[in-house]
Parts: sequence; structure tokens; C-alpha cells
Amino acid sequence: MRYRALDANGDYQFGRAGLYLTNSPDAVRQAIITRLRLQLGEWFVDLSAGTPYKTQVLGYSTQPTRDIVMKARIVDTPGVRELLSYSSSLSASRLFSVRATVDTIYGAVTFTSNIGA
Repeated sequence: MRYRALDANGDYQFGRAGLYLTNSPDAVRQAIITRLRLQLGEWFVDLSAGTPYKTQVLGYSTQPTRDIVMKARIVDTPGVRELLSYSSSLSASRLFSVRATVDTIYGAVTFTSNIGA
């Protein structure tokens, strides 16, 4: 597994050596975060790919479905063996945060992803 590293702003890093995450828990973490940030219908190659934020995560009356959707997106990421822990929160300003620990094929990794606001 090989992923181009992201900078602090979430953009791909170019122009320097060692900017790839290869066969490591961080590579799987990057894959998970990238999958979570992709909104449904955003990728022109496959409009059915992505997280359904508007209808099942951040939309009106989505509390029963949001964690189910997010856990499924995490577990279905290549390289993930098992979801070890998961928590989420939705602030009054509509910032949705997910914190999880997963067991990957390379070892365990913990991550936080913020979406919205």
C-alpha cells in the first residue's frame, strides 16, 4: 500500500523525497481519512463513491444512521482488519468529529477526522 502524504492543510505534498506512506499503519490511516472526506457524488469517475453526508450523516434526523455509515466507511477501507474503538461528536456549529482506533494489516493506528463547519 502506498499513499502520497498530505500536508497540514490536507493537500498532497509534492517536490520532496520521502513524501509517500508505504506499507505502514499511517498509509492505512491516510486511506481512511481520504475515504471519509470524499463526499457522495464528488468524484466524477464514480458518482456513487463517497460518504453520504447530506442524507445520512449531517442531514436532518440522521443521528440513527451517522455512526453506522462512518463505521462502515472505516471498516471497508483496504488494509483495515478491525475497528477497535470509535467515538463521534457533532457540535452546535455542525462540526462532525470522528475518533477511532483500527487494527490494520501493518499494526494499530488512531486517527481523528473533522468534517463540516
